[in-house]
Amino acid sequence: MTNDKQTGWGGASDAELAPLMRLVDLILIYVALWLPIYARGQVWDQKAWVAATIAAVLFLVIGQSLSVYQSARGARLRAQLLRIWWGWIAGVVPVLLFLLFLSKRSEDYSRIIVSSWFLIAPFLISMWRTGATLLLRELRARGYNTRAAAIVGMTELGEQLAMQMKSVPSLGLRTYGFYDDRDEERCHPISPELGTRAGTLSDLVEAAKTGEVDLIYIAFPLRAEPRINELLRQLSDTTASVYLAADFFVFDLLHTRWVTLGGVPTMSLHETPFYGVDGWLKRLEDIVVASAILMVIAIPMLIIGVCVKLTSPGPALFRQRRYGLNGEVIDVLKFRTMTVTEDGDEIKQATKNDPRITNFGAFLRRTNLDELPQFFNVLGGSMSIVGPRPHAVAHNELYRKKVRGYMLRHKVKPGITGWAQVNGWRGETDTLEKMEKRVEHDLDYIRNWSLLWDLQIILMTVFGSRAWRNAY
Repeated sequence: MTNDKQTGWGGASDAELAPLMRLVDLILIYVALWLPIYARGQVWDQKAWVAATIAAVLFLVIGQSLSVYQSARGARLRAQLLRIWWGWIAGVVPVLLFLLFLSKRSEDYSRIIVSSWFLIAPFLISMWRTGATLLLRELRARGYNTRAAAIVGMTELGEQLAMQMKSVPSLGLRTYGFYDDRDEERCHPISPELGTRAGTLSDLVEAAKTGEVDLIYIAFPLRAEPRINELLRQLSDTTASVYLAADFFVFDLLHTRWVTLGGVPTMSLHETPFYGVDGWLKRLEDIVVASAILMVIAIPMLIIGVCVKLTSPGPALFRQRRYGLNGEVIDVLKFRTMTVTEDGDEIKQATKNDPRITNFGAFLRRTNLDELPQFFNVLGGSMSIVGPRPHAVAHNELYRKKVRGYMLRHKVKPGITGWAQVNGWRGETDTLEKMEKRVEHDLDYIRNWSLLWDLQIILMTVFGSRAWRNAY
C-alpha cells in the first residue's frame, strides 16, 4: 500500500489551512468596513484602521476559543456558521461598543457605517467559509486533500468507521487498512470493499513511524484497556494522530461532552444540550419569539377567553400541574376546552368524540389555539417554544415505569411544540407503542438540537399537516 497524498492547496492538511482561514477572515473584516465607507463617499482614515484592527484581533481570539479554526473535516457547516455569527455578534460587537463608550469617541464614527459593518463582516466571512467548505468537500470527494486512516480492531465499531469513510467521501478519509492481533475467527467479518487486513499492531506501529498513515482510529471495546494502553505507549514514539473511537454506543446516550472534575476527565452520558452559549441562544430565541407572538395574538387571546366563558360554565384559563426541567412540577396554562378541569392523581386522556370536550373547545384543540396561553410560561422561563410536550404529572408517573428513558425528556424545558408533535405523535396514547414513538422523537431532538432545527419545527407546526394530526 502507498500513501498517495495529493499536493497543492487541494492536498493541504487541516493544520496548514488554519492560517489561511485566519488571514482571509482578517482581510474580510477590513473589507467589510471599507465597503460602507466607500459607499458613503468617505475616506479610510486612522480611526477606521484602529476599529478594523481591534475587531480583527478580537475575532481571531474569540474564534479560537469557539473552535472556529479547528479542523472542519467532518464538521457540520451549520455549526461552523453559527459559531462565526455568535463570536462576532456576542463577542466582537459588544466589546467594540464598550470601548467606544469608554473612549467617548462614538461621535467620531458614522452610525450607518458602523451598523452596516457589523452586518457585512459576519456575512462575508460566512460566505467565504461556505464556499471554502463546499470546495474542500468536492476536492475530497474527487480524491484530493485525503488522509490515510488506519483502523485498529476488526470489530463492529471498526466496520462502522470504515463505512462512514466510504459513504461520505467529502470527509477526505480513506481506509488504509485494518490492524488486529487476534486470529481471523475471533475478528468481526468485514467486507473487502471497506478495507482489508493490513497486519498486526506491530505492523501498525512501523507504518506510523515511516509516515505511511496519517490518522489512527482505535476501535477496540472499552474492556480492552490494557491493549489500548500498550498500543498508545508504542505510538507515542510516532507523529501519527491517534483517536479513540470507543464503543459508547452500547450505552443509552442522551447528550455527551467531555468535562473535568478536579483535573480528572469525565464524559457526560445523560446531559442537557443547553449549556454555555447554546443555553443563552435557546433562551434568547424563546424571549424574542414569544414576545413577538404575544404582541400579535394578544387581542385574539382576549376574544378566545371571552368565547370560552360564554360557551360553557367555568374559568377561561386552566392550570395543570406538569413536569418541567429536571422533573420539577410547573403550572402550565391552557384555555379550558372541557367541562372539567382534572388535575388529580388519575387523569383520563382526551379521546375522539370525548363528551367532556365542549363544542368551542373542540375547535380550539383542532387548531392548537388552546395552547396559546403557554407563551406566558415561555416568557416566565418554565417552558420553551420548542421542546418535548409536557405531560400531566399522573401520566408521567405511569409511563416512567413503562418506557425506557422516559424521564430523560425532562433534561430540557418542555415546549409548546416539538419534534414528536410535528411528526404526528401527539394526542391520545392509547397504546404503549405510541408513547414510545413520542419519547423516541423527543430524545432524538435533545441529542441533535440546533437553533435552525427549532426554526424548522416552528414552521412545520404552522404549515405542516402532521402537526394537526390526532388533535382532539
